[in-house]
Amino acid sequence: MFVQILLLLVFFAVTIFVGLYFRKRSSNVNDFVLGGRNVGPWLSAFSYGVTYFSAVVFVGYAGQFGWRFGSAAIWIGLGNAFIGSMAAWLVLGRRTRLMSHHLKAATMPAFFGTRYFSQALKIAAALIVFIFLIPYTASLYNGLSRLFEMAFNIDFKYCIIAMGVLTAIFVVAGGYLATVVNDLIQGTIQLVGIVAVVIVAINSKGGLFAAFNGLSEVSDPAAGIAAGGFTSIFGPDPVSLIGVLILTSLGTWGLPQMVARFYSIKSEKMIPKGAIVSTIFALFVAGGCYFLGSFGRLWTDSLVAEGIPLGKFDEIIPHILSGMGEVMIGVVIVLVFAASISTLSSLVMASASTLTLDFLKGHVVKKMDGKRQLLVIRGLIVVFIIISSSIAIMQINGVFKGNLRFIADLMGVSWGALAGSFLAPFLYGLYWKRASTVSVWCCFIFSTSLMILNTFFRSSFPSILQSPINAGAFCMLAGLVIVPLVSAFTKVKDKAAVEEHFSCYEKAKLPERTA
Repeated sequence: MFVQILLLLVFFAVTIFVGLYFRKRSSNVNDFVLGGRNVGPWLSAFSYGVTYFSAVVFVGYAGQFGWRFGSAAIWIGLGNAFIGSMAAWLVLGRRTRLMSHHLKAATMPAFFGTRYFSQALKIAAALIVFIFLIPYTASLYNGLSRLFEMAFNIDFKYCIIAMGVLTAIFVVAGGYLATVVNDLIQGTIQLVGIVAVVIVAINSKGGLFAAFNGLSEVSDPAAGIAAGGFTSIFGPDPVSLIGVLILTSLGTWGLPQMVARFYSIKSEKMIPKGAIVSTIFALFVAGGCYFLGSFGRLWTDSLVAEGIPLGKFDEIIPHILSGMGEVMIGVVIVLVFAASISTLSSLVMASASTLTLDFLKGHVVKKMDGKRQLLVIRGLIVVFIIISSSIAIMQINGVFKGNLRFIADLMGVSWGALAGSFLAPFLYGLYWKRASTVSVWCCFIFSTSLMILNTFFRSSFPSILQSPINAGAFCMLAGLVIVPLVSAFTKVKDKAAVEEHFSCYEKAKLPERTA
């Protein structure tokens, strides 16, 4: 216990120090929200990676989908690396950096408002961001609190409160620069930690070949899965596997906290380097998480012995870790805490800055100078943390019975609504001049409505869409059809202005340092 507490105290001290150190460099809105658009490729790539992967993936997704798909869950990790990381950087990175700077857009809603000539669209996007980032944030608290209960045997509420307070301190103090520097530190911890955890866990089952042999002998008669089903190339449920892969990989293309990393990078020339670093990071972290989770059924006997129901997916990874030594448990706690804090900081920054700059400023509050904007953003960071932590406590206490029982459910609803609404309008907005404002409205309404209905009336949906994961993936793919289809029958508001927007790609490259 002493080692675990010591490691956590060192982590807390470093995190808070970084936040306080960058306080003076976050004195205006541009620096606080985007780091002055002057962040290098390594910081940007690590920040992208640690924002991507958190306790949600390590505890919730790895546990649930490793159990359901067996070794085929590794495909999800590969998809996260090559679609969610590498392809996102190469397809979106340069154009996002250039056009967001050209349009003076600091957030995704601001991009929509200017690119599609609609302040109402900007406001709607800001509200979608604020509302649907909350369940994702709650899922972070959920995953982390389960590990803390396992390691320290303390009430999960105190874990959630500690995580919220720490995040509030360093984000409110240091803003975006503190976030990305902490991301580099925390990302390094994740890389080292996940490798160590996988090695120790697999060795406890006799090594890699013995673990695979053991998994190949596992069957699930109740689900109609014979021995060998959990080591087949696409697993026992390929359709659901594809749904998870699409949601967790393609989804990053439409998430405001992920795309923000492209806004702030120092130069578009740094995109290829960032893509390489981000992809390698994802291969180790996401690949390692799903690789570990894929062997979860090897611990079935000990799960039963401890009285943990086999359907309690969120308990699987904590149970696996509980059998490791005290030092390794300490490493894991710091690893997951680092992953969760980094993701949480990006979420609260995206939510608070979006609500302030795109909804309150100029609409609710007509005159808001720079100092007041900073004050409101910092205040909303605290509000957002309080709301999301309250939802997490209610979920763990069983308030949300049925449709939102698991970590993966919360994340599925959040990513489905956000990426379903934003992915297609953002992608087409960067590449296609004919994308219309009406098509974006249709995409927003379709995805948010479907995910809300799925949350409350899931049993009325077709069986394949009763999973929030599959419903979210469906929203993303549907958006890619809705935008061009509706655009074919509606007009672009201002063709000349659209041409001017796209002129940024033809102009000379931006200087290395921008104001």
